[in-house]
Amino acid sequence: MTIRRFTAFNPAQVTTDGAGVAIQRVALMGVPTVDPLLMVDELRSPFRDDFSAGFPSHPHRGMQTLTYMLSGGIIHEDSMGNRGEIRDGGVQWMSAGSGVIHSEVPTQDTEGLHGFQLWFNLPASQKMDAPRYRDISAKDLPVYSSESISLAAIAGDWYSDGCKLASGPLMELQPIAQMADVGLAGNATLSLDVKQAANTALFLFEGGLDVQTQDLEAPGLAVFEGGDRLEISATTEGARCLVLTGVPIGEPVVGYGPFVMNTREEIETALNEYRDGTFLKH
Repeated sequence: MTIRRFTAFNPAQVTTDGAGVAIQRVALMGVPTVDPLLMVDELRSPFRDDFSAGFPSHPHRGMQTLTYMLSGGIIHEDSMGNRGEIRDGGVQWMSAGSGVIHSEVPTQDTEGLHGFQLWFNLPASQKMDAPRYRDISAKDLPVYSSESISLAAIAGDWYSDGCKLASGPLMELQPIAQMADVGLAGNATLSLDVKQAANTALFLFEGGLDVQTQDLEAPGLAVFEGGDRLEISATTEGARCLVLTGVPIGEPVVGYGPFVMNTREEIETALNEYRDGTFLKH
């Protein structure tokens, strides 16, 4: 097996979105080495004022969202009639497809919040499919653990040296083949089997990683290329990260606000349909 080489680290940038929600973001729209990943937002604050208004109703088309909530709660409501609440390790997945309007607001009892929203692309052949939605509670995420390692499997089958660790329940998250929440004790190392053809990245949100004679500090996204084995080594303080692999779509990406399509003309169509009230009529 060949170890993947570390090629880039993208530090998260402090910004706001929605109704003034404080986030740390890594924007990746159209970056080929992480395709089909488009963006990672980390929401993390002990102060309700940093996120209390949440994300009021807004549209999406042509992409997928995944929300993973470590602490605190978020309520999702959408134009499909779905209403879901996740908290403390739960996952929400939505494929916007041809168009959906949704909102995400913190639960009334949430004082501090820590979670993530990730955006993933859809291939052109699926961008105008009917939207879909799914909730997964924390108790339904399989967890592998040892003295120094934990791995909560969200999507895909996870192996180390050919030995199966866990399988995630979110089979709908395509073309992302794998997603997991990995925790490492100080100086611990985890080797994971990955497909040669898949892009591989991890979002480091706690501690640090020892990568090819240099240390990476949270928060930020590390990219690894080539090879079929990913080695993750924590610094002395330990580390926690989201690990993702997926086969690249390899299509043009044109993003504008909440829309992700293949051409500028398709973006204009989405904007016009949203303005004239025909956005959901597909």
